[in-house]
Amino acid sequence: MEYNFLDIEKKWQKNWEDSSIFCPDENSKKPKYYILEMFPYPSGKIHMGHVRNYAIGDVSARFKRSQGFNVLHPMGWDAFGMPAENAAIKNNIHPKEWTYENIEAMKVQLKQMGLSYDWTREIKTCDKEYFVHEQKFFLELYDAGLAYKKESFVNWDPVDQTVLANEQVIDGKGWRSGAIVEQKKLSQWFLKITDFAEDLLKGLEDLSLWPKKVLSMQENWIGKSIGATIKFKIIGSNELVEVFTTRPDTIYGASFIGLSADHVISVELAKNNKEISDFIKICKQAGTTNVDLEKAEKIGINTGIVIEHPFTKKRIPVYIANFVLINYGTGAIFGCPAHDQRDFDFAKKYNLTITQVVGSYPDSDEELKEAYTGDGVMINSDFLNGLHIESAKLKVIEKLKDKNLAEPSVKYKLRDWGVSRQRYWGTPIPIYYSKDGDTIPVKDNELPVELPKEIDFTKNGNPLDSHPTWKHVKAKGGGEVGMRETDTFDTFFESSWYFARFCSPQSEKMFDEQYKKWMPVDLYIGGVEHAILHLLYSRFFTHALNRLGKSHITEPFKKLVTQGMVLKDGAKMSKSLGNTVDPEEIIKKYGADSVRIFILFSAPVEKDLEWNDKGIEGASRFLKRMWKIIYENIESINSSFDEDINTISTEEKAFLIKIHKTTEKITKDIENLQFNTCIAALMELLNFAYKFKENNNRLFGFFIYQFLQLANPFIPHVVNELWGLGKFNKNDINLIWPKYNQSIIEKDKVIIAVQINGKTRGSTPLLFEEESDEEISLRICKSKDFTKFLDGKIIVKKIYVKKRLINIIIK
Repeated sequence: MEYNFLDIEKKWQKNWEDSSIFCPDENSKKPKYYILEMFPYPSGKIHMGHVRNYAIGDVSARFKRSQGFNVLHPMGWDAFGMPAENAAIKNNIHPKEWTYENIEAMKVQLKQMGLSYDWTREIKTCDKEYFVHEQKFFLELYDAGLAYKKESFVNWDPVDQTVLANEQVIDGKGWRSGAIVEQKKLSQWFLKITDFAEDLLKGLEDLSLWPKKVLSMQENWIGKSIGATIKFKIIGSNELVEVFTTRPDTIYGASFIGLSADHVISVELAKNNKEISDFIKICKQAGTTNVDLEKAEKIGINTGIVIEHPFTKKRIPVYIANFVLINYGTGAIFGCPAHDQRDFDFAKKYNLTITQVVGSYPDSDEELKEAYTGDGVMINSDFLNGLHIESAKLKVIEKLKDKNLAEPSVKYKLRDWGVSRQRYWGTPIPIYYSKDGDTIPVKDNELPVELPKEIDFTKNGNPLDSHPTWKHVKAKGGGEVGMRETDTFDTFFESSWYFARFCSPQSEKMFDEQYKKWMPVDLYIGGVEHAILHLLYSRFFTHALNRLGKSHITEPFKKLVTQGMVLKDGAKMSKSLGNTVDPEEIIKKYGADSVRIFILFSAPVEKDLEWNDKGIEGASRFLKRMWKIIYENIESINSSFDEDINTISTEEKAFLIKIHKTTEKITKDIENLQFNTCIAALMELLNFAYKFKENNNRLFGFFIYQFLQLANPFIPHVVNELWGLGKFNKNDINLIWPKYNQSIIEKDKVIIAVQINGKTRGSTPLLFEEESDEEISLRICKSKDFTKFLDGKIIVKKIYVKKRLINIIIK
C-alpha cells in the first residue's frame, strides 16, 4: 500500500472532529494544561508564520494530552480592525461579511494542518456575545475610576485616520499603515494602566518561564526611575519650573533647563512668539519614542527665560528642546552636558557650559570629548566633593528639601492607555453624553451596544460620527436625550482578555468557575513583536480584574515562548518581496505531516527559520521511508521486549539501548520545546532500525511500538494510520505515551577510573560522550567521594585517556 497522504490526512482529520477527542473533559480529575497560541487576524489566508506558531502549540498539546493531562487547546479570531474597514471601502463589501468569509476560509486551511483544537470553543471578537462582556468590564473600570476621558495630544495616523497608542508607533510610523505619525489634540478615553505600574513591574519577578528579552523589554517600557522633583525659581517672576531628575547629584553641572514642546510654559510662549510657535510645530512632526529621539538631531530654541541655580545662584537659560517629552517626569529637565550624551550634544550645538562634576577619582577633571556616564565621586560640587554619587544624591535632596525646593520622587515612563479609535469596525464604547455634555454610562440591561448595520464609508473621518441616526439616543417616550460615544475600542482591548473567554465561551458571565479551573494559561506561544503591546495589556487587564475581585490570579501566562520568523531568501516572507510560500499549495503537494516535520525540524523554536524547497522534499522522503518500513512490518508491533539484555547479541543490545535512550531524550526535549532535536533523534532511530527488521522480530516490533508514539505529536496523520493497522489499535495512540527503562539506559554508560597521583581512588560515569577532561575533573573536585584526597591541594596536571581513566596530579 502506498503512502497516500491526502486520503490519510482527510480521513484522520474527520475522525478527530467526529470523535471530539480534542475537547477537554469538564468532569475530569486529570491535571489541567492550557495551551494557547496567539490567535490570528482573519486576513483570509494563513501564512507560514501561522503554520509554525500553531504547529509548535499543537505538538505541545498532543504531548501533554498523551501524558494524561486534561488539555485545553482552543482557537478563535481577532476579528475587529482597520483592514476589514479598508477592504469594505476597496471592495464595496460590509466589514462583517468580509471578516466572516475570511474566517471560514482560514478555518478550512487550519484544519488541513491537523491541529488538535477544540473548535467548540471558537470565539470571534466581533460577535456581540463576546464584546458585551468587555463593554461591561469597561464600565466597571469606569466606576472604579480606572477609565476616564480627557483632552490630550495623541498619536494620529493620517492614513488610517485614527489614534495610536505609544506602543503602536514604531520608529515614528503607524504600526499598520507605516504612515508618519502626527501629534493631534483630541478628547480621548484612557485606561489607568499607570495605576498598575509598580504591580506590573514586580509581577515580572514571578515570570521565570518567560524569555529574558521580553521581561527586559517590559521593564524598560514601564521605565521606573527613582529620583527627585526639583523646583527652580524663574528670575524676575514668582513662578517655578519643576524638573524631575534621576541624577540630582549632578546639579552643579547644570547649564540649561530643557522644556518639552508641550510644556505649559512652551504653549504660553508660542501664543505670542512666531519663532517659538514654528519650532514647536517642527517638534510635533518628529517621533516621540526613545528610538526616535536617539536618532534625531538635538535641537532647541532659547525662550529668553532664565532660572536661578539653587546653590550657586548662577543664571541658567531655559530652552525648549525636541528631546524632552511631556509624558515623562514633569516635561522639564535640567541639562548636565558633562554626564548625559543628549545634553552634551545639545550644549556643543548651542555653545553652553560643560562642567564635569563626576570623576572616576577625586582629582579627575579634564576636557571631555563625550559625556562621562560612569561611576565615581563628586568634583567641582562644593559640599558634595569627594562623595560617591549615591551619597551625593541623598545629600542634594536633603539640602533642597530644607529650602522647600525638592522632594524624593518615583516616576514611570509608562503612560495611560488611550483606547479610543475613530473607526467603524470595532467595539462601541458604551457611553452616552447628555445635551449638557455629562457622561452617562450605558445601563447593564441596555448592553450590548451594537454597531449599525448600514454604514457609509464614502465620507472622511469616523463613519459612526456621520451616521444619520445611530449616534442619537432616544428616550422611551420619544425625543432625543443625548448622543452616543462614536469612538470604538482599540482592537487590543479585545485581545487583552480573549484567553479568559476560552475557559467558558458560552457562559453568560464574563468569568465563572471554569475560569478558576483553567487559568492561568500554562503555555502561551507567539511572536516577540507582541512583547510590549499585547502582552503588557493582557497583564494589565488581569491585574485590573484581580483588583476588581473578578480574577483569582494577576498574571495570565505562566510560560511564554516566542518563536522565530519564517524567512525566504534571507528575508521575512512578504508579498511585496515576492518570496511568500502558500501553505495550502505545499500541503496539497507534500501533505500536512511533511510541512509540520520540516518546519519543526529546520530550526530551534526561538530562532528564525529559512524556508528551503529541498528541506520540504527531504521531509517528504523521510515520511515515505518511515511509512514503508513500518507498514511492511506492522504485524510485528510489540508493546514490550523482555528478553534478558545479557543474552542478546551486542548489536541487539545497542538497538534496545538506543530505543530507550531515544524515548528518554524525546520525552525530555519535547517538554522543553526542543522539537528539532526530537525529530533528529527520530530520524537517527529509524536509520538504526533498518538492519533489525529481519533479524529480531520482537525487538523490531518493540521499536515500532515506541517509535509511533514518539512520532505522534509531530506527524499525527501518518502515525494514526499506521497505528490503526496494528494489534494495539483499540488503545487510542493520542492518549498514551511510551515509557523508558533507566536500568537499560545505564548499560550504555561509560565508567572511567579516577586516579590521583597514579593511585586509583574510585570511578565516575561519563555524563555525555564528548565530556572534556576539564568538565570531568571539575565534577571530581566537587564530589564528596574525592574531596578528602584533593582538599588543600593544587592540581598541576590532568592526564585523560578517553573513555578509560583520568589521572589528576596534585601537590
